[in-house]
Amino acid sequence: MMHEIRVALVHDYLNQYGGGERVLEALMEIFPEAPIYTLLHDSERTGGRFSGRVAKTSFLDFPFVRKNHRLFIPLMPFAAQSLNLKNDYDLVFSDTAGFAKGVKYGLATRHISYIHTPLRYAWESDYLNFQFSIFNFQFWKHVFKPVLNYLKKWDYQAAQKPDALVANSRFIAGKIKRYYHRDAQIIYPPVDTARFFYDKKSQISNYYLAVGRLMHYKRFDLIIDAFARLGLPLKIVGSGPESQNLKFKIENLKLRNVELSPFVNDENELRKLYNGAQALIFPQVEDFGLVAAEAQACGTPVIAYGVGGAAEIVSEPETGVLFHEQTPEGLIKAVEICQKKRFNRAAISRSAQRFSKDKFKKGILTLLNDLGYTFR
Repeated sequence: MMHEIRVALVHDYLNQYGGGERVLEALMEIFPEAPIYTLLHDSERTGGRFSGRVAKTSFLDFPFVRKNHRLFIPLMPFAAQSLNLKNDYDLVFSDTAGFAKGVKYGLATRHISYIHTPLRYAWESDYLNFQFSIFNFQFWKHVFKPVLNYLKKWDYQAAQKPDALVANSRFIAGKIKRYYHRDAQIIYPPVDTARFFYDKKSQISNYYLAVGRLMHYKRFDLIIDAFARLGLPLKIVGSGPESQNLKFKIENLKLRNVELSPFVNDENELRKLYNGAQALIFPQVEDFGLVAAEAQACGTPVIAYGVGGAAEIVSEPETGVLFHEQTPEGLIKAVEICQKKRFNRAAISRSAQRFSKDKFKKGILTLLNDLGYTFR
């Protein structure tokens, strides 16, 4: 435990529960007394996990904004700066995919920022095309160009403030160097290996599995196209804005081998799904790829697109198969390779221990010690 060091945690927004929020939960365990500052907080959507710790939210924290926060991206820098922590804390620890690193604090305060990704809206035009269909039209790109230029400038300047940057993967450390011109220590996000583990008693079924938020960039459409041709059983588990589009696609193609189910909140049930799958399908570019790491912790082979964090999770050929063309044909070839292989599931699970929560905590505590903080 720390010697009376006043710590505040800062998170972009708590209106969903995903990999970033699991990092925050692990930080809450490291700093059990630290309050949370966040731009938005939706207790219902986050299952009440953070309700007792949120100290302050921004002026944007209204129900409509919580459900439609992407419409308010241009205002997020101002919302972050409205969370002025002054000199109330010795250490600010932000974890962010955009705005939390721009929070204000006093001159005596030190700041560590755990970067899930540089602000995608500022740096990656492909992400805008996926998120907002209007950006596929040149007219709207020109209209919003001043806003995007402002976000890029703000994001760069905000990234210069922290005393230390931490990246969630080598992939993101490379982006931090390219965009911010700063070095970052790499500490992988935590997988709860006490909940996601290989059950040698579980029976492996014949289905392939895809899990995650149903968003366009995660390329569930590509998976469906591939399995329409393969004819193999596929279970897609998730919820999100692409849910109806994917449902219509499955119905229009009259696919009896593809099952679309809402996201499973019961981690025991999700663990069983991972353990029972032939392999997890992971065709998207992710900063890290927590779902892939969870599947590996359960001993499940992963078939992944070989760009982004997944390439650091999958150790080919021992723990899965990487494909290098983000197309149905590329995925089909990878599935066919996977079918011919025999994987040691216990070894896959052991490999995933490098992503355990204990490893994450030790990495953070070592960083803090290096910065001069002492522990009892």
